[in-house]
Amino acid sequence: MQLCLKHSSRCRDSPSSVTTLSTKASQTTLRQIIAPLEPPHWLNQRSPYPTVSPLPIGHVLDDQHFTTELSSSGPNKLLVIDFTASWCGPCQRIGPVFERLSNQYTSGVFLKVDVDLCPETAQTYSVEAMPTFVFIKNRVVLTRVRGADPNALESKVRELIGVEGSDGGAGGQADSGVAGHIELNTFINKAQSECLNESDDHSLPGCLTSGSGTYLESDCDEQLIINLAFNQPLKLHSLKIMAPKENGPKTVKLFINLPNSLDFDESDSMEPIQKVDFTAEDLANGTPIALRFVKFQNVQNLLIFVKNNQSNSELTRIDYLSLIGSPVSATNMNDFKRIAGKKGESH
Repeated sequence: MQLCLKHSSRCRDSPSSVTTLSTKASQTTLRQIIAPLEPPHWLNQRSPYPTVSPLPIGHVLDDQHFTTELSSSGPNKLLVIDFTASWCGPCQRIGPVFERLSNQYTSGVFLKVDVDLCPETAQTYSVEAMPTFVFIKNRVVLTRVRGADPNALESKVRELIGVEGSDGGAGGQADSGVAGHIELNTFINKAQSECLNESDDHSLPGCLTSGSGTYLESDCDEQLIINLAFNQPLKLHSLKIMAPKENGPKTVKLFINLPNSLDFDESDSMEPIQKVDFTAEDLANGTPIALRFVKFQNVQNLLIFVKNNQSNSELTRIDYLSLIGSPVSATNMNDFKRIAGKKGESH
């Protein structure tokens, strides 16, 4: 992996090369040198902050321009931000890959942010090396990819936008339906998750992807125990289940951060963090059911016990199960405010 760190005097081609701007003065000097060489094509336009939406890649002019673009992006649009520098060799080499992805996955918004032109934005996102790719949705940082690794970058774009999101299609992440929160299924560690009493033909992965046409179904009776592990701590705001009115879940008990899984007797007898009663209409409409948010602030694993279904029939079916909230480590960009004063002034 090739990247440039902000703590050396120049950038080399080796994976361990580092480049840094040690002082604010040196940053200013570098900006003065670089800016005349690469004038943005929109400088002759009337608006100082041209919209980037008609372009496959938007080139951000300065910190204020970035906040404008962040505010104007749709609530369900995925932003893919390339923190780059004109003097960074690995940044230039991965540039054509970033451009290709922007043309392929047109449902996302792709922005290039020069760390010398946008130092406050880079600081807000804790960018220490270039290139760094930051993924944002609903003003929440989902994840990041550091270094000029084309495979890692494309894999993350495909994961968060989805194959369906290429060429203008719908994104891979479903709309959460809850303002200010995102769908969290992408944070499920499927290798460490399991379901007890699932059918061999209709297992847990069948209900974790929207619009897949697959589903989860119980085996020998109506009860299910779904153990979900996450690849980072989450804040859970809502739970959404889509299922048939006849045999979708009815009474659901939720447990979090258990050191060991529960069996069916334990799940039935123990007091949960929260019990949820779904109606047939909730299941048919995919209505998000609000959780006691204060109780779900640092969730590392979630156990969902489905006690019964709507008609007390033998089999329970779940077409889609969606968790809604935000990562604990996420940066909420509603809190992003430019420091008062002009560039170059101390504060």
